[in-house]
Amino acid sequence: MKEGKDSEIIADLHIHSRFARATSKYIDIPNLVKYAKIKGLNLLGTGDFQHPNWSKELEVLEERDGLLYYKDFPFMWQTEVSLMYSQDGKGRRVHLVILSPNKEVAKQITEWLAGKGRLDYDGRPIFGFSSIELGEAMEKSNDKIEIIPAHIWTPWFGVFGSKSGFNSLKEAFKDKVNKIHAIETGLSSDPEMNWRVKELNSKSIVSFSDAHSFWPWRIGRESSIFTGPLTYNNILKQIRENSFKATVEVDPAYGKYHFDGHRNCEFSCSPEETRKLNGTCPKCGQKLTVGVENRVEEIADNPVGFSPKNAKPFYKLLPLHELISLAKASSLSSKKTWQVYNELIERFGSEFNILLNADKIELAKALPNDEQLVELIIDNRIANIKVKPGYDGVYGEALLKEKQERLF
Repeated sequence: MKEGKDSEIIADLHIHSRFARATSKYIDIPNLVKYAKIKGLNLLGTGDFQHPNWSKELEVLEERDGLLYYKDFPFMWQTEVSLMYSQDGKGRRVHLVILSPNKEVAKQITEWLAGKGRLDYDGRPIFGFSSIELGEAMEKSNDKIEIIPAHIWTPWFGVFGSKSGFNSLKEAFKDKVNKIHAIETGLSSDPEMNWRVKELNSKSIVSFSDAHSFWPWRIGRESSIFTGPLTYNNILKQIRENSFKATVEVDPAYGKYHFDGHRNCEFSCSPEETRKLNGTCPKCGQKLTVGVENRVEEIADNPVGFSPKNAKPFYKLLPLHELISLAKASSLSSKKTWQVYNELIERFGSEFNILLNADKIELAKALPNDEQLVELIIDNRIANIKVKPGYDGVYGEALLKEKQERLF
């Protein structure tokens, strides 16, 4: 990354520590930094800054310009909270990312949260207060605290989720809605889907990974690209003004909640099929979990293909491990996959450089006996890989062309 005014910052500002549930027990600062650099990231969120054990580990980092540094690598103060409450006669479950401008403010946020419940049992603590109350408290604490609704469309914990969400940000945040400057797409949606909701056309649409491990097929799989100096104020300004450069997204079909379905029944379907089934699973007769594509269609104001004037470009990319495992018919974490991955990283420097920039001729030289993988990398760059949609907690599946023809 070039230093100075025109430098590019690829940032993943929504991750978790090993103290959050369902996360890798090996997450620590050195591993996060190691794999962030391999991925090609220039900035990470700290994750879970309010957790007492993780907070102690963050203490050793040096703070400069509102960011924490481990040697030469920066982190931004960040956590996520889970709110479970009732509003307007309905139970709500909403996940929100919180960004803090410095250590002192992070401490204030932690103290306020500690007054509302326990902080030591989960890196993403659960509270019974509302999104409105959180917004009011953060506004009183410091005007540079940023609240970003996380993975806004996921059924169970998205602010627009089909199970317990709202139909608008205004409904969720009431008179504090103007303090919400951005939303996070989540794996199961992309900016084009979010552009269909008129209310979101005035918000920044950012992407972060919500990673529960440091592996490069998780961390940075969704990220946002900023420019300029590495300071909290600069990143915050671009989020609030929608002046960042672009986002990196996975194909939304790759996400775990894109289609409707039932995980236990191993059944999934499109929104059109759900309507034919009257919303019930043909295998068990219970209500289907309504996915993101269906939910977007339900509350969309704008037609498919609509693009607002302030729309940001985005790259639709599957992680490199997915491409290698597809070409080699191996698992993501197999020795075979890692061997090819490490050889490519050694040659090209970072995963994002391979996915976004590596010349096809140079890729062919690096992979002399693997034309299929070269083609997959190039196809991935132009979003030309079909994905069998994920549903009800099951990840989508990238497909080779012969399988694509049978499925689609």
